[in-house]
Amino acid sequence: MLVEKNVPLQPYNSFGIVAKAHELVRVHDEADVRSVVDDAHTGLRPVFILGGGSNIVLTGDVKALVLKVEVKGMRLVEETPRHWIVEAGAGESWHDWVVWCLQNDMPGLENLALIPGSVGASPVQNIGAYGIELQDRFHSLQAVDLVTGQTLDMDAAACRFAYRDSVFKHEWAGKRLITRVRLALPKAWRPELAYADLARKRTEAGVAHPSAQQVFDWVCQIRRAKLPDPQVLGNAGSFFKNPSVSAEQCADIIAREPRIVHYPMPDGSVKLAAGWLIDACGWKGKTVGQAGVYPRQALVLVNHGGATGGEVMTLARAIQTSVYERFGILLEPEPVVV
Repeated sequence: MLVEKNVPLQPYNSFGIVAKAHELVRVHDEADVRSVVDDAHTGLRPVFILGGGSNIVLTGDVKALVLKVEVKGMRLVEETPRHWIVEAGAGESWHDWVVWCLQNDMPGLENLALIPGSVGASPVQNIGAYGIELQDRFHSLQAVDLVTGQTLDMDAAACRFAYRDSVFKHEWAGKRLITRVRLALPKAWRPELAYADLARKRTEAGVAHPSAQQVFDWVCQIRRAKLPDPQVLGNAGSFFKNPSVSAEQCADIIAREPRIVHYPMPDGSVKLAAGWLIDACGWKGKTVGQAGVYPRQALVLVNHGGATGGEVMTLARAIQTSVYERFGILLEPEPVVV
């Protein structure tokens, strides 16, 4: 097991925040994880699992042992009458996997195109966009217990998926490392076009029955128009979760704010657009130090160059306070703060 010392983490977090790992181990397979578990020195302190770094805010150097997940590989595992079961290593790029599936004539992930980050992080966050969440396509995953070194298979029930949430954010945080993810892609494919942006694209194109590739292209166009490229302007994508309220709470807010963007949910609750709430409080384009709110999308916080994790979190807390004072809603951040 090779332990690297004082490793710069700026290239490994999409915010581009300057920090370093006191010690870092690159994980290429399950054997690498077991070597960490077996090593008496590393077993004496906490570990921090680092995937694509697209959903973290570093507020300082990381003292815990950093496990940089670099497990590679994509393959078709099994074909059933209803699904293609596909598997990818946790260190693969999520977007690259979406592209690979489309290129191999296995649609179903096109609505999740251009989501930054790694495959291994996708079930942790239960990523989602434009009407599809990871749990809608999830089959199972492989993980290694960082206490026992045992390799485990976990199904959807074991992962306890919720909106941008899973068991890996709670009792298994830092205790199980995901090495491979399997998805079940439906052979009876149909386009998911419920979101207004996609419906508008279909109308503009005059296409009654779009292909998966067309939906993929539309999603990429929409995301590129709204969201900054992390390679150009550091960010972690959507910074806050869309809050859910009761129908009564929503009616009360609508009475005061008739234009609020909201989506009724099957369980009777109503999901509110966090970006609209932030924008209504006047935050677009505002900054704290070198951290700012993206002018085109209030849900995205950005690094204008040299921002610290402290500046990002000061800005985030100020936004939370502002939204709470106006709407009585406390926004919950999506990224993990380290």
